[in-house]
Amino acid sequence: MIKARNVLIVIAAFVLSSAAGAFAQLKIGYINSEKVLQNYQAAIDASKKLEAESNKWGQELQKMQQQFKDSQEKLQQQSLLLSDAKKKEKTQEIEALYLKIQQYQNEKWGQQGEYFKRQQELMGPVIQTINETIHKIGKDEGFDYIFDTIAGNVLYAKDKYDLTDKLLEELKKNQPAKTSGK
Repeated sequence: MIKARNVLIVIAAFVLSSAAGAFAQLKIGYINSEKVLQNYQAAIDASKKLEAESNKWGQELQKMQQQFKDSQEKLQQQSLLLSDAKKKEKTQEIEALYLKIQQYQNEKWGQQGEYFKRQQELMGPVIQTINETIHKIGKDEGFDYIFDTIAGNVLYAKDKYDLTDKLLEELKKNQPAKTSGK
């Protein structure tokens, strides 16, 4: 899917550049964001720090999972010796431990978990620096567009190619007039 999108971007770039009479000569560049993140020391440091924190949480999770497994095995071994009330109590303890494990995983790696927050904290400034540098290169070296070969996104474009306001104007022209009332 990503490769197909990249092919479309390249085709679009060639189509745009072939319209030399209308657009003059476009200067197009690209970067490989994966390579940048693998070789830029600030990104490497942030990734290592995040990985270390994640590994620490992973070790804690493994301890909890081992405790859960041990509790299950112990209950199975003692099952014949325990009263129904005691079995029920031990089962509830195991279920509570299972819920605690799920909660821990969600707190650490869920959508709003610590991993996501720490990733934003650690990588946010790195990404900002990368983007600022891309914009500086784009302006200083006269690029019209800079693409990312991995994500297939436009990372830099001259303002004169931004059609957003024109699109909004056209949309407003075709928008039905608002009627007063309820």
